[in-house]
Amino acid sequence: MRDQTASGRFDDAERMGRFVTRFAARYTCPLDAWLGGRPVPRSWRVANGAAGRGDKVILQHLLLGINAHINLDLAVAAAEVCPGAEIVTLHDDFMRINAVLGSLMPRVRTCIGRFSPLLDVIDRVGGADDDEVLNFSINVARDEAWSAARSLASIDDDLRRAEFFDSLDRRVAVLGKVVANPGGLLQRAVDVVAATESDNVVKVIDALGRVTLPPP
Repeated sequence: MRDQTASGRFDDAERMGRFVTRFAARYTCPLDAWLGGRPVPRSWRVANGAAGRGDKVILQHLLLGINAHINLDLAVAAAEVCPGAEIVTLHDDFMRINAVLGSLMPRVRTCIGRFSPLLDVIDRVGGADDDEVLNFSINVARDEAWSAARSLASIDDDLRRAEFFDSLDRRVAVLGKVVANPGGLLQRAVDVVAATESDNVVKVIDALGRVTLPPP
């Protein structure tokens, strides 16, 4: 996101710099709280709680983080940076953020495949395409996040804002639980994939960290 901002991809580079900082903090602050034994949003509780379990596949861990970070964090960061009527001016750049994230997904899937030889079994059983796996869709998450951002930005009362955040967090956590425990045939497919995946977390993270955007 920093590189894309520097390249002039966004309408307002200064605003996008503030946005990216807020967005990143929505991840790092709950992570620090979780590691310190302090309360975190429910959706991050689901994602972080699954991180210590060996029965989840790499793709599930990534989607659980994406679920909390887009469906909850992206909406909150947008409303904080552009409160009130100002939120409408963020729309185009907001969609560009998601385009950047979405363009990484095929390369991330390819990277995961190096460590998960039977990953395609999940798609075949679930009947999903590259955008929708384990009942999670990047496009749906983007649209829901924008809707939530507009609602949050329009609330000028602290109590009502906190109530909306709590309600949103509950809904996102429910979706996270579905991703973590899909059930039925899809769960059996996940179990098969998990049994054949690499358990070298360091190598997986290093490989994912080298995934870059496709050329413009």
